[in-house]
Amino acid sequence: MRPQDILLPTADGLCCRPGKFHIDPIRPVERAVITHGHSDHARAGHGAVLATQETLDMMRLRYGENFAGSTQTISYGEEIRLGDTSVKFHPAGHVLGSAQIAVTCNGTCIVASGDYKDAPDPTCVPFELVPCDVFITEATFGLPVFRHGDAADEVNKLLASVALFPERAHLVGAYSLGKAQRVIALLRQAGYDAPIYLHGAMESITHYYQSRGIDLGELRPVMGVKKAALAGTITLAPPSATSDIWTRRFPDPVTAFASGWMRVRARARQRGIELPLVISDHADWDGLTATITATGAGEIWVTHGQEDALVHWCKSRGLQAQPLDLVGYGEEEESETPVQGEAEA
Repeated sequence: MRPQDILLPTADGLCCRPGKFHIDPIRPVERAVITHGHSDHARAGHGAVLATQETLDMMRLRYGENFAGSTQTISYGEEIRLGDTSVKFHPAGHVLGSAQIAVTCNGTCIVASGDYKDAPDPTCVPFELVPCDVFITEATFGLPVFRHGDAADEVNKLLASVALFPERAHLVGAYSLGKAQRVIALLRQAGYDAPIYLHGAMESITHYYQSRGIDLGELRPVMGVKKAALAGTITLAPPSATSDIWTRRFPDPVTAFASGWMRVRARARQRGIELPLVISDHADWDGLTATITATGAGEIWVTHGQEDALVHWCKSRGLQAQPLDLVGYGEEEESETPVQGEAEA
C-alpha cells in the first residue's frame, strides 16, 4: 500500500481514509485524533476525539465540557485499532500530553510528529524516537539559522537582569500552554525560589500542570498587587499583554519574550522586546535533521513551517521528501485564544 493511500492532506487536514479519522483537523470532522492541546491543532466541534488525558483536559479548559460529541483517552505506548489501521501514541516532548501518532496499515508505518522538540523539558515526558517508513515532520524552525541553544542559559539572562534592575518588574511574554510552565520550572531549577506572578490568562492551565504533579513552586495572581510591590519580581503573561495598557500596573517593566523567534533580532525590535529569550518548544534545525535521520524513514513529509529548506536537505541526502502544504497551523504565540471564562487580567 502506498503511503498516500494511508494518509493524505485534505481541506480538513491530514486524513486517514483506511482508519476513518483525521489528525489535528482544522474543521469539524466525524473522528479526530489530536496530537496536543495548542489551539491550532486542537479545535472544538468534532464528533469524536482521541487524545491523551492531558490533551483532552486542555481542550476542556479551553472550550468547555461539550467540546466534542465524545472523547477517548489513549496513553503513551498504547495501541488501538481504528478501521483498517493500528494507531499508537508516543511522547513528542512539546508540551504536557503532546504525542506523535504512529499509524500502521498493511505493514507500512507512518509517524505524524505533530509539534515536537528533542531538548530537555522538566514539564513534559521527553521526546521518543519512533522508527518508521514515513516521517511527517513539522518545520516551524526549519532553517539553518535557527539553533536554539540551552534554555537554561536564557533563563540565567533573565535572572541576571532581575539582579541588575531590582527596582524594575520583569514581564515575560510566554504562551500560556507549555512555554509559561517550562519557563517557571527552569527558573526553579536555576535556584529562583521567590513567588512568581501570573497574568489571569495563565492561571487555569498553570494550576492544571501543578495538579499533574509538575512542581512550579509558589505562584501568585498579579491581579490586585500594588505597583510598588512588583519591583524586583517576575510575572508571566501572554505575549499580547506585554504591549498593551495592562503593563502600566508594573514599575518600569523590563519586557521579555520567550520564543524561538527571538533568535531573529528584528522580531524582538519590532515587538519592543527589551530582553529576548531564545526558548522554544519546537525542534531547531539540528533537532529536525537529527530526528529525521534517526527515524530511518526513507520518505519525509514536511508540514507547517519552513518546508522548502528541509525538503531540499532531505533530497540532498537521498531521501524522498515533499511538502504537505497543510494550512491552518502556525506558531502558537501568534494564535493564542483565551481559556474559557478567564479574563485578560
